[in-house]
Amino acid sequence: MHASFRAGTWSLLSTIFCWDLQLLSFQPRSLYQYRYTLDVQLHHTSTPSPWGARLQAETLIHLHRLWRDRGGEELLQLQIHDLKVQHQPEEQRSQNSAGGSPAEISLSPEAQAELQQPVFISWNSGKVKAFYGNEAENILISNLKRGIISLFQLQPHAGTTVEEDASGSCQVTYTVSNHSITKTKDLLSCSKPKSGFTSLNKIFGVEWRPSSRSQYLLQSVLAEESHEVAPALRSRSRIKISSRQQLQLVSPAMPGPAEVSGQSLKDVLAGTEARPQPLGMASLPFRRVCTHCPSLRAFLKAFDRQRVQTDASKVATTWQFQRFIQMLRSAKKRDILQLLRRAPQETRPFLVEAAVATQSVASLAALSDFLDFSQEPKSLLETFLYAAAFSPRPSGELLHLVLDKLDGKQLAPEIWETGVVSVGSLVGKLCQQKLCGLQVVERGVETILRGLRGAEEEPKVVIYLLALGNARLPETIPTLLHHAEDGPTAVTAAATSALQRFPAALISSKVKRVMRRIFHQKRRSYDKTCRLAAAEILLDNNPSPMDVINILLATSEMETEMATFLLLKVQNSLRDHHHHLAKKIMKDIMGDPRINNYNFFSKVGISSSFSGPLTATQDLTSTFGLDLLFLEGGFLRKSVSDFSLLSHGQRLRAAQVTFEAQGMESMMGENLSEGEEEPELMAGMSATFFDVQLRPTIFFQGYADLMAKVLLSSGGPTSVVRGNLLLMDHHQVVPLQSGLQVTVKLQGGLGLDISADMDVSIWEQELKTSVSARGSLAMDFQAELDSPFLQATLRSQTEAETSIHFDTKLRFSSSPVLMCLQLREEQAPYREFLTVSHSAGSQGSTARKGRRGSVPGREFALHQTNSKVCNLLLSAEKE
Repeated sequence: MHASFRAGTWSLLSTIFCWDLQLLSFQPRSLYQYRYTLDVQLHHTSTPSPWGARLQAETLIHLHRLWRDRGGEELLQLQIHDLKVQHQPEEQRSQNSAGGSPAEISLSPEAQAELQQPVFISWNSGKVKAFYGNEAENILISNLKRGIISLFQLQPHAGTTVEEDASGSCQVTYTVSNHSITKTKDLLSCSKPKSGFTSLNKIFGVEWRPSSRSQYLLQSVLAEESHEVAPALRSRSRIKISSRQQLQLVSPAMPGPAEVSGQSLKDVLAGTEARPQPLGMASLPFRRVCTHCPSLRAFLKAFDRQRVQTDASKVATTWQFQRFIQMLRSAKKRDILQLLRRAPQETRPFLVEAAVATQSVASLAALSDFLDFSQEPKSLLETFLYAAAFSPRPSGELLHLVLDKLDGKQLAPEIWETGVVSVGSLVGKLCQQKLCGLQVVERGVETILRGLRGAEEEPKVVIYLLALGNARLPETIPTLLHHAEDGPTAVTAAATSALQRFPAALISSKVKRVMRRIFHQKRRSYDKTCRLAAAEILLDNNPSPMDVINILLATSEMETEMATFLLLKVQNSLRDHHHHLAKKIMKDIMGDPRINNYNFFSKVGISSSFSGPLTATQDLTSTFGLDLLFLEGGFLRKSVSDFSLLSHGQRLRAAQVTFEAQGMESMMGENLSEGEEEPELMAGMSATFFDVQLRPTIFFQGYADLMAKVLLSSGGPTSVVRGNLLLMDHHQVVPLQSGLQVTVKLQGGLGLDISADMDVSIWEQELKTSVSARGSLAMDFQAELDSPFLQATLRSQTEAETSIHFDTKLRFSSSPVLMCLQLREEQAPYREFLTVSHSAGSQGSTARKGRRGSVPGREFALHQTNSKVCNLLLSAEKE
């Protein structure tokens, strides 16, 4: 640094602090008086004009030096005088064009006394080394003082360092000019006492965009900070928090108290009247006491008059689900247990889901006492296990409870299967939280692997492999590869399905070598669905041009339907996953005469594979994909319907429903491929929701079972999943540099009622499948400002109901086979409410705005040929 530049800097800082021996320093026997102002605002950004709450404060700060050692360390005393606080809701400002006068907030005598208690700072050359005060002081008042002290944290030269202040321990960058020093704080780097939680999937989390900048000018400091928070799925609900602090030297230093003598800082502090204790610089988290929140004890007193909603597809039920979670989080074990035992049979599944979502020590202990896996109805036990599997941020205690309930018991097959896949989901989510080292997680992994090693029946092996797919642990990939390559058809299918769920970074060259051997049948023959799954793994994970070419060349030796399906799959993969590779790969392909010819592309079957967008917003894109693989005779072998969400670089498989029928070749008089084993006649369904694989459902198994189902079927659909899920669960404490605190909360519940049906008519030679999904979403997003004088809350509540139906109809009595696909969405109503509430002392108010609307129902045109066939089949049906 040039000498003239350094001199200018010292001149600037000496005006504020005075200096001595080339170090920042306060002069002895001098009293420094500053005017401190604070302006904090919160407002909803979706309204045409700012709408929220505002707090303004002004005070005088007295500061003087008590002691200084030879090394330059100084002990400073800081005291607040004549604090004045004002509050004005933004809605008053927008309604009153004249502006009006803000309302002054009167402080209680207790608050005034605590505010005037002095605090002490260990300070050396611009750096606050330690902070001392009364540890019994009100947290909010103590934090306010931390915010003032933070302004005395600076350095006179440029560079990046780590500083500790009210925001925590943060990385800061200084830039210096002739007239100012600017400090930029990276709030995303701050480390502070851990508080809060969030959903594992970022799609269901909160976006937080903070900024902080302080400028040290001649005789003043100005610190400005802003935070924008919004649900990742709905930026329209964004809330902005801004904080502005200013410290201004009122006049030159006045005569002040004499310094205190002492050998050490500790001796000096011990000799002061206040006897201060060392306190951390980072603000302490404050938990607001909710005076109007629902109480489980009060609910139980009026239990006989209370009505619990149970229709998961209605938004009223979803709001009720969230209210129960709030009640249970503050409830005691005995009250939760009483609720579960007194509840009617039909409402118990709802309450069990709420207790699992609560995940408090009391709720898990109550569930442990209440659930008896040897006596309770299977449906209630399955509800508990799936609620655990879908938890957005499961704890080790929840996994421990599930394992204890499954351990050493004779369970119904459905409960055992659901329990195993749920353990896999819990293990995977705990490892995502970097909790793989927990003893209970190791126990869960060993439970699955030990069960897999000891399983002798094929269906049990399949369930354990699906559980490994839910867990997605890298160390289990060799086990999955072994079963994929060497197992019978059902085992190979389950293992490859599990491998498809791993991220591309874990699909190594070893995995690809095994997939090539399966697809090209290097060691033995495989079922066509297994070969196609292996091809998908190669295509969807950074494919090489040679892999794509070899897969395409292999289609020339395949049956028409499988070849048609695979050609479409290659096109979709290159378009949807690998835009950057598509041009090069297509150039290589079209340059190969074995592929670029009429005979190669002339095979046309009725199998299909396509995907495309359903809806797109600023924050979210939803896509629909459909794979249909037919036998040569026109009978459906496998269909996969996929609904995915893409948001902020994250992809989530919201729902995937697979129908599969095997063994139909013999019924249709078809010959098996050479070396292919004859499978048992079977039809079934499997489903994945929010990246959790459920246990498979069998419609019929064997010819006798098929005939019984055809003759005795009630015609009713099969329930795939029905219940309530807590998708979004976020609690974040944002300490402002001013010492005030903002708490950001997001809770989002989803009610689901999904059913599926497959109807086979041998006499009419028709196959019908249908998937109906009815759901409701309720999202509650809020930001709470806590200060010693004012509490303000901004809240955004959004609700919606929707219903989607996907039907397929296949008539294989004609040639070619006729197939109609229908995807339709019913009218979807929605509502949104914005709320601003505040309280200061005994005064308080709440203002609310709202809007409602609906998205019209629609039927999606999948492709032109499908529309023509649907018109033909539906017209014939009406006649």
